[in-house]
Amino acid sequence: MNDTPSLSDSARDSLMTAAREAASAAYAPYSRFHVGAALLMEDGSVVTGANVENASYGLSLCAETVAVAKILSGTRLAVQAVAVTGGAPGEAGQGARVTPCGRCRQVLNEIAQVGGTDPVIWCDGAEGVLELRLSQLLPHAFGPANLL
Repeated sequence: MNDTPSLSDSARDSLMTAAREAASAAYAPYSRFHVGAALLMEDGSVVTGANVENASYGLSLCAETVAVAKILSGTRLAVQAVAVTGGAPGEAGQGARVTPCGRCRQVLNEIAQVGGTDPVIWCDGAEGVLELRLSQLLPHAFGPANLL
């Protein structure tokens, strides 16, 4: 996988804003924990997702999964960066940093391997934004390349 090019602070801030806006659209009546994700694609477009809970908890969808599903059901472009934030309704990014869960790391890995990228992941919280590469969050990942 290729590292994505360096992205500016303004790109990070714009993507984080999009993730916060996405969090405000979350359907989270059970946990009351709203998560938003924003994915920056190679063409500069931004795809967002918010978590969608279900009374049958196992059927709930994470924000990152919602965003990736949008990408995979449309034009498949390489993802350059991912911003994730969460918190109580209207307070996304004001508590502890939110990182993608294990399932979402795997889902993001799928789209990254398909696009040949190792996207930067920005995780928002009151302490500021943590910046990592997907490969740091999911080392030795299993993906499409393992099935060839």
